[in-house]
Amino acid sequence: MNKPNEGTRKEQDFLGDVDVPVNALYGIHSCRARDNFPDSTAFHKEWYEAIGIVKKACYLTSRDYFVAVSKKYPEKNIRTLQEDQLDALILSASEVAGGLYFDHWIVPAVSGGAGTSINMNANEIIANAALLKLGKKPGDYSVIDPLEHANIFQSTNDVIPTSLKICLLYLLLKLESSINETRAEVEKIETAHRNSMKIAYTQMQEAVPSSFGKLFSTYSEALSRDWWRVSKCSERLKLVNLGGGAVGTGLSVPRFFIMEVVSNLQKITGLPVARSENMADATSNLDSFVEVHATLKSHAVNLEKLASDIRLMASDINKPFPVVSIPARQTGSTIMPGKINPVIPEFVISSSHLVYSNDQLVSGLCGQGCLELNAYIPVIGHAMISSLKLLIAANQSLKQNLLSSLTINTAVSLEQLMRSPSVTTALLPLIGYNKAAELARLMKADKLSVSEANEKLGLVDPAKLEDLLKPGNLLKMGYTIE
Repeated sequence: MNKPNEGTRKEQDFLGDVDVPVNALYGIHSCRARDNFPDSTAFHKEWYEAIGIVKKACYLTSRDYFVAVSKKYPEKNIRTLQEDQLDALILSASEVAGGLYFDHWIVPAVSGGAGTSINMNANEIIANAALLKLGKKPGDYSVIDPLEHANIFQSTNDVIPTSLKICLLYLLLKLESSINETRAEVEKIETAHRNSMKIAYTQMQEAVPSSFGKLFSTYSEALSRDWWRVSKCSERLKLVNLGGGAVGTGLSVPRFFIMEVVSNLQKITGLPVARSENMADATSNLDSFVEVHATLKSHAVNLEKLASDIRLMASDINKPFPVVSIPARQTGSTIMPGKINPVIPEFVISSSHLVYSNDQLVSGLCGQGCLELNAYIPVIGHAMISSLKLLIAANQSLKQNLLSSLTINTAVSLEQLMRSPSVTTALLPLIGYNKAAELARLMKADKLSVSEANEKLGLVDPAKLEDLLKPGNLLKMGYTIE
C-alpha cells in the first residue's frame, strides 16, 4: 500500500472528484464503496481470485473476437483493444487469479449495488496493474480504463455471479475431500471397535446392548450421504450467465463473445461450467444457491451430531468410569487449574450453527430478487463461501485434532454393560418381558451384574446366558430359533 508521503492522484466520475493514493491500484469507484459501506468484514480472497479467472476468460475471448473480426471484416471500424493492452490485461487478470494485489482490495464483504463495487474494485486493480506493465502510472486511464477496457463486453451482473460459482465449485471440491478424510477416520474407529460392546441409549437413558462399531457406523453412513450430496452440488452451479450482460439478454455484447467465453472459462478452470440456455433465468433467479446451501446445512447437522455425541461420551459427567477419552488440546481455564475443555467439539458445533444462520440468510436474500436481478449477491456470496470454509475447517479439525487420537476403554465399557439392566433386553426371546424385568430390578437394586442376578433368580442356565452375552450374539440383526 501507499506510504503517507506519496501523495494522491485525482480521479473523476460523473458524480465528481475523489483523491486516491497515488500508487494505489484501486480507484474512485472502490473509494466510494469503502466510504459508503463502512463494514469491517473482509471480502473472501477466494472470490477475488475467481474474479481474476473470469476476467482472464473475458480478455482471451475478446482477443479471439478482435482477431476474427479483423480477418473477416478488415474494412470495418469496430471497437477494439490493441494487442499490448490485451496482453497487459490478461497478465494482470492472471495475477489477480493467483491472489496478487489483494492488499489493494478495499471493498468490504457487505455492500449494496448487486456487486458493482466488487466488479469495479477488480476492474481498477486489473487496469492499474496493466498500466504499470505498459510503463504507465496508476490512474492513466486514457491508455487503459477500468470501464472501457478492463470491463469490456462484461457486466457486473454476469461476471460477479459467475465468479462466485467458480469460487464455490473449487471450494466444494475441497469440502468433498475433507468429508472423505473425516469419514475415513471414522471408519477406522468403526472397524477397530466392531465388537467393542457398549450400552446404547435412547432419550439419554440406558436402553439395549450395542457396540462402538455400530455407533460409529452411523456417523460413517451420514458422512457418506454428505459426500454424495456435496458431489452433486456442481450440477446445480455449473450453469453460468457469463456473456449475458446486464439482464441475460446479451445486449451490447458480441454474439461471438457470448458463444465462446464460457468455453474459454471451462478450459482455464477445468471445471464443468456451461452456458445457461436461459441466461435471463440464471441472472434473475438464485435458487441454485439455496439448494446448494441446504446441502451444506445437512452436512453441518451431521457434524454437530457427531461432535455432540463425542463430547457427551467424553464428559466428566460419566466419571468415575470414563469410557471415551478425547485428546487434550489446550488448557481450559484461567482460574481452574488442570481443567481441559472439549474445544474441538465446541468448535464444530459453533461452526454448524453459523452455517444454520447463513442458511436463513441465503434463503431470505435469494427470495429478495426483484424482477430481472438480485441486488444482494455480495452478501449471499459471502455467506455461501463462509459456510463452505467453516465446514472444511470443521472436518479438518475433527480428523486431525479429535478422531485420530480418540481412545475407548473397551474393558470398562463391557463391565458397564454387564452391570446395566439394559442387557436384559437380550433375554426377552428366552424368558419374556416380565421375568427380564424382574432380573433388571434385582440388578438395579442390589447393584449386581446380569450373571450375579441370574444366579440368584435361576432364570437362565449359566452356560446358556454366557453364550447369549457374547458380542457375536448380542450384535446379530434379530434372532432365529436356532
